[in-house]
Amino acid sequence: MKLYIVGFGPGSAEGMTFAARAAIERSGVIVGYTAYTDLMRKIFPEKEYLSTPMRGEIERVRLAFGAAEKGGAVSLLSSGDSEVYGLAGLALELAPEGADIEIVPGVTAALSGGALLGAPLGHDFAVISLSDLLTPWDKIEKRLKCAAEGDFVIALYNPSSKKRADYLSRACDILLRFRAPSTVCGLAKNVGRAGEEARILTLAELKYAAADMFTTVFVGSRETKIISGKMVTPRGYKNA
Repeated sequence: MKLYIVGFGPGSAEGMTFAARAAIERSGVIVGYTAYTDLMRKIFPEKEYLSTPMRGEIERVRLAFGAAEKGGAVSLLSSGDSEVYGLAGLALELAPEGADIEIVPGVTAALSGGALLGAPLGHDFAVISLSDLLTPWDKIEKRLKCAAEGDFVIALYNPSSKKRADYLSRACDILLRFRAPSTVCGLAKNVGRAGEEARILTLAELKYAAADMFTTVFVGSRETKIISGKMVTPRGYKNA
């Protein structure tokens, strides 16, 4: 049994690491969320694909182990990085005794989206998901508050959905207690895919901005600024 837990990056062939591509090429079966297998099928059409819909994570992991037990290598997909809100942890929790598992890192949305906007993560930063499907909102709110108090640049994953249409606005209300309305922020959507977009705006404007599950939101620190149309958080090298 050989199971790769593969972070395939933002979704384009160019955004994949060499290690991710090599793992998928070595695998006869690819397992993932339906939207992810559709993306990979365009790049690796010769593979066998197994998929489950959204919120089928446990079934998906078990499906991957079942395929691996039949012999040959299997890749279980996560978008971005396999550890950052990915399936690496769940796979290790559910792994049968003696399973041969290799975690293959990828480029998470904070990095690919940040590069699209400029260099917003040049100094200390925090990554927080606004989805309360697995994390209670009161804990998310506390994490937002602590990150804002610490003046971290903040990358927000899963900022909004049909059922959580006001969550980004609610998060901005919390952040505005600690950050100026003029704080530089950014939106990166569909990075590396069709419909790619990037936008720089203020925190006051972000409160009313449209975002979805394919959008990563960046909230700057007090040092973040716009330089030549790019969102930049200086590390401080010029002042050293």
